[in-house]
Amino acid sequence: MTRTGEEIHGTGGLLRRDGLPAWLTPVDHAARTVAPEQLSSFLPPADGGGRQSAVLILFGDGAHGPELLLMERAGSLRSHAGQPSFPGGSLDPEDGSPAQGGLLRAALREAREETGLDPSGVQLFGVLPRLYIPVSGFVVTPVLGWWRAPSPVGVVDPAETARVFTVPVADLTDPANRAMAVHPMGHEGPAFLVSSALVWGFTAGVIDRILHYAGWERPWDRSRKVTLDRRS
Repeated sequence: MTRTGEEIHGTGGLLRRDGLPAWLTPVDHAARTVAPEQLSSFLPPADGGGRQSAVLILFGDGAHGPELLLMERAGSLRSHAGQPSFPGGSLDPEDGSPAQGGLLRAALREAREETGLDPSGVQLFGVLPRLYIPVSGFVVTPVLGWWRAPSPVGVVDPAETARVFTVPVADLTDPANRAMAVHPMGHEGPAFLVSSALVWGFTAGVIDRILHYAGWERPWDRSRKVTLDRRS
């Protein structure tokens, strides 16, 4: 059954699907039809616990075709230090309630604070089911955006962000850039070796599922392993 963003989370009228480039159609379709269990085995606690947060999964047209905006978190942060990630963070009171689009506003606000992004150039078009990050207790709403009018981006606060960069989707789908990351605790998950970065964990897992359900995934060698540092 098709599920709209309104049915999954409150969007406060902030979603628009008109005028998207044709290449984003598979992503839009996946966002409206994918079930939480198809994205991750880590789902929000049934008791409603967890810290509400959102990330912005921003697609744009780059010099090498469709691309994604990513950042590298500062190494001094208390959670997920040094990891490549989507821009995002916790829901703040100024964002409003989740039922009225607060999580979408949080995704845009955090992206502006972390990357200098101008939110007025972003068209939000979809919301994926909420997911859970057990190690930090975050309940994360992935918000999909189209970078209709790109703006300059970069590190705003070095205490939060070490680097801001874009990755061509073609690089993410290239089998040569794919591997399974092995955590010192024994956990394994998809990883991408792109733009001088090893993208793993929650971010890589979401990208992996988007590529799969959008029909962009290419066969790759899952026996290829990359061992993570013990500080990861």
